[in-house]
Formats: sequence, C-alpha cells, structure tokens
Amino acid sequence: MKLEVVVVPVSDVGRAKDFYTGLGWRLDADVAPDDSFRVVQVTPPGSPTSVIFGTSVTEQAPGSARGLHLVVDDIEAAREELARHGAEPGEIFHDAGGVFHHAGTDARVPGPASERTSYGSFLSFSDPDGNGWLLQEITERLPGRLDPATTAFSSADDLAAALRRAAAAHGEHEARTGAEDPNWPDWYARYMVSEQAGTNPPL
Repeated sequence: MKLEVVVVPVSDVGRAKDFYTGLGWRLDADVAPDDSFRVVQVTPPGSPTSVIFGTSVTEQAPGSARGLHLVVDDIEAAREELARHGAEPGEIFHDAGGVFHHAGTDARVPGPASERTSYGSFLSFSDPDGNGWLLQEITERLPGRLDPATTAFSSADDLAAALRRAAAAHGEHEARTGAEDPNWPDWYARYMVSEQAGTNPPL
C-alpha cells in the first residue's frame, strides 16, 4: 500500500492553484465536470504523493489541515526557495524534546537541531487558507526506513549530489585499501543504494 494522495480543504480553488503551482509544484489535473465539482491535483517536486483540492472533494473546513510534512535535505535552501515563491515560511526551529515536534508552536526552539541532526530541524508555512505545512530536514535515513530494492532520485541535481558523495566516499575507500578499485561503478551503486536505504555502506 502506498500513500499517493492527500486532500487539502480550500475555500478558493483558483487561489490555491495559483499558490501551489507558484511554489513549483507540478499541475497534474484540473477537472471540472460541472459547476459543483472540481478536482485539482498538484505534486511537490520529487514527491511520490500528490495533493488534491477543489470543490466538493472534502467535508473538512477550509484551512483545517495541519501537520502536513514535506521532507527536504537542506532546510535552509528550502526556506530560501519558499520565500522566493512568496510562501512566507517561518524561521527554522527544533523541538525542546529532541524528538519530532510538539503540536502547534509548543516547545519550539529557534534554529536547527544541534549539529543539524537528521530528522531534527523544521520550519512551517501555510497556504492562503491557513492549511499548515511543515518542512523536516532529513539528511540520513534511519535503517529500514526505505526499501533497499528501491532507489530513486527526484532530479538530475539530486542524482549528481549523490554521485559526488559516492565519489568522496570511494576516495576514502581507496585510501584505506591502498589500491585503485577497477570496479568503482559497482561500489558507487552499492554506496548510493545503502545511503538511501539507511543500511551499512560498502567497505
């Protein structure tokens, strides 16, 4: 089972469409078979899950969605991007408890997590109706969080960054072994898969 759609309640479909596509989210569909029913689907860059809003698609009150999380690998860069697109993101924070975050704004501590610990840094923003989104920075997955049989990259830039990390790690590998590795493509592949899956990298 895969979570593929999240429904967000909005009061003005056109305004919501402009907001989300203005963030650079892909417009997948805008279907209105009659005046009383309209479905708009957008997808954040690199996300396997899409967002749907529209007319007569949910009984939730507009603006009542909370705790919708988007995962990024660089929260500072993501904040700058949101600000450029007019989303008015809040400041980066971490939780006083050090585990996930409390509801609302309780126990928020300004600034990223200590040593930028993976899973620990957040920021929030809202759409025009007040639906609440959070960004969470994940730089290294805990073991077992991803299927090791599935490796995917959301863009050419993400793939290039993964290749650079693999190249740096491979350089350290060759320095440890004291020999050139003619099978470096295989080593790179194992390293990149293990990095995404949170398993032990090749030696």
